[in-house]
Amino acid sequence: MLRGIVMIIMALDHVRDFIHIGANLDDPTNLATTTPLLFFTRWITHFCAPVFVFLSGISIYLQSQRKTKKELSGFLIRRGLWLILLEVVVVTLGWSFNPAFNFVFLGVIWVIGLSMIILGLLIYLPFQAILIIGLTILFGHNLLDYKEYSESFHHTFLMDLLHSGKFSGYPFLPNHTLIIIYPFLPWLALMLVGYCTGAWFSANVPREVRSKKLISAGLGMIFFFVMIRFINVYGDPVPWSVQRNGLFTFFSFINLNKYPPSLLYLCITIGPSLILLAYLEKIRNRFTHIAGIYGRVALFYYVLHIYLIHLISAILFLTRGHSISEPPAMSGHFPFYFVAPEEGYGLGMVYAVWICVVLALYPLCEMYDRYKSAHRDKWWLSYL
Repeated sequence: MLRGIVMIIMALDHVRDFIHIGANLDDPTNLATTTPLLFFTRWITHFCAPVFVFLSGISIYLQSQRKTKKELSGFLIRRGLWLILLEVVVVTLGWSFNPAFNFVFLGVIWVIGLSMIILGLLIYLPFQAILIIGLTILFGHNLLDYKEYSESFHHTFLMDLLHSGKFSGYPFLPNHTLIIIYPFLPWLALMLVGYCTGAWFSANVPREVRSKKLISAGLGMIFFFVMIRFINVYGDPVPWSVQRNGLFTFFSFINLNKYPPSLLYLCITIGPSLILLAYLEKIRNRFTHIAGIYGRVALFYYVLHIYLIHLISAILFLTRGHSISEPPAMSGHFPFYFVAPEEGYGLGMVYAVWICVVLALYPLCEMYDRYKSAHRDKWWLSYL
């Protein structure tokens, strides 16, 4: 259910990316130019990637309860390689609509795939060792900020892949560029910690005990976030500051770094999610049923929603008087076909299209969910 909720919210950000008038011109969290609704529209979607990666770790632990370490390791390595291939080929095409693949993106699917491969290798270590590695990286990776934000720092491919990448581009063939969106180190840490949190979901842990652990941990992460963020020394590379009014000062306080995800970014997104996870276990209604369907077919939904949103963007692009022959001529260093950076619509249109996209995909997701439930013996379904 929680995975489904964040998948629904995620579509809002991607609709904004493609059709909002300011999406490709300015950062929606730029406090000098944003509005409260635009800031919130972007900020609420910060929960999506961290929760998805964290829940992937929990799911892997649950799989470890019914698979040997050798079986689980092999599965994670194979599925990780498949996810990387999916990112480079299928997801990249969905984002760009460029059949020549002049731009290849390393986004959230790639980082989940690589993290699965590494966890597949680490799975032979003792449980405590995996937890220590995850927590050490999680709490310590922002030490790299001091180097990366210094004037003497020079980006390298390895450092960008590891931690520094902020949409860094690297040519790999003539007229072909690899764009690193998600550097993997902190995301790997989050998956490792999620894997260890999965122990709370073991069959021998009563629901009441699990609920107390989740709520305590969630409140602890929120308290930790507030204290460390207030000190303004560590945990995020961009300090908060007093703004023109109290609301925008609050925005500055919660405006955190996602590329890569800072320690405080992960605390304020995972903390509330742990609390919600505890309460969702007790709730059963129509909404949670629908969210559960989206959550059970998350990868299927993810791929389809990118193509559908981009298709809608292309239709709107053509209705504004453009022609299908324009994208290659106008694209230059802009990676998305059928998107004009200086054109778009207001937030009302963004929210309307978002709702339409989510509703349009529900019948397909429900159908695929029924198919998966009825064909659990098909091994290939575990990769989709």
